[in-house]
Amino acid sequence: MSSGAAAAAAPATVWHEATIERIVRQTPRVKSFFLRTALRPHIAGQHVDVRLTAEDGYQAQRAYSIASAPGAVRLELAIEELEEGEVSPYFHEVAREGDTFEVRGPLGGHFIWGANDGGPLLLVGGGSGVAPLMAMVRERDHLARDVPLLLVYSSRTWEDVIFRDELLRLHDKRDGFDLVLVTTRGPRGREHDHERRLDIPLLGQILAAWGHEPRHAYICGADAFVESVARALVQGGIEAAKIRTERYGGPGK
Repeated sequence: MSSGAAAAAAPATVWHEATIERIVRQTPRVKSFFLRTALRPHIAGQHVDVRLTAEDGYQAQRAYSIASAPGAVRLELAIEELEEGEVSPYFHEVAREGDTFEVRGPLGGHFIWGANDGGPLLLVGGGSGVAPLMAMVRERDHLARDVPLLLVYSSRTWEDVIFRDELLRLHDKRDGFDLVLVTTRGPRGREHDHERRLDIPLLGQILAAWGHEPRHAYICGADAFVESVARALVQGGIEAAKIRTERYGGPGK
């Protein structure tokens, strides 16, 4: 069964209780929450809906991409704190290990990748948009190390790179996983990284150095970032049909 067929086989609309088992700070503004819950297995790239209910009955809901690899024991959500949000401040200011809330999913059948989908695989993420891409990176590391994968990840500073230590360890394996980090408001952390905006010339330079023609390309980030990168890839000769995008942003965070 293809990854898309698997996602569509069992719609996940029932709310389940999720318990926070562990909290890990990733960056000054992002924490990972590892959850124990009864959701069915997910495909890399999918997301869950999170629902919080206040004592007076008021409910707030938000979608978060799943960062953990398919088959992981605990579901991982990497949540960025947003000052005007409804949901993210709870996780950063209130939530503790042992707390519970509701989730449903996994959801999404378009922005997904499985080991059987092959490659070469190009992933381009901006900020917390790296979360679903991280699930793909981990899937590839567990089940498809023969697939060439390039992750181009743009963040504000070196300190804002989510999953930084894990990504650097994976890159140091030199097993076909390539990592290029781009910082827009601070110095680069490694010699071959970049400290500038990810524009069309830079993306072309990075892809030329990689030396592979992507079979699949996934872009996730804020609206303007996704539009810019998708346009750059098409102008660089990558067929639009090979490109899948996911955007974050809007109310309710």
